[in-house]
Amino acid sequence: QVQLVESGGGLVQPGGSLTLSCVGSGRSFTYYAMAWFRQAPGKEREFVASIRWNDNTRYTDSVQGRFTISRDNAKNTVYLRMNSLTPEDTAVYYCAADSLDIGGTQRYEYNYWGQGTQVTVSS
Repeated sequence: QVQLVESGGGLVQPGGSLTLSCVGSGRSFTYYAMAWFRQAPGKEREFVASIRWNDNTRYTDSVQGRFTISRDNAKNTVYLRMNSLTPEDTAVYYCAADSLDIGGTQRYEYNYWGQGTQVTVSS
């Protein structure tokens, strides 16, 4: 059974940092593109960042320079380091895997999804 399990979410003050982790099981994701999406209350799920097997990365404009996506293939894990967090970053964050290694920004491009982890930025 293929699974993606996110962790690391929580409550953080504005300006703070968090690191999310996503561990894959059931198969190796080494040659998959991996991505993070997020969904705020009342909004559509949106692309945050992606990383291809060759470590090429892509970010949405609103997180460029603040968030960093990385991967550890030996651990079948992808990370999202989030700095300088603002209340606008509050959302459920989802990990996703793309077997075609495109690393695109659209939800339909991803085959597997995690259940999400809540990130709340508030004072």
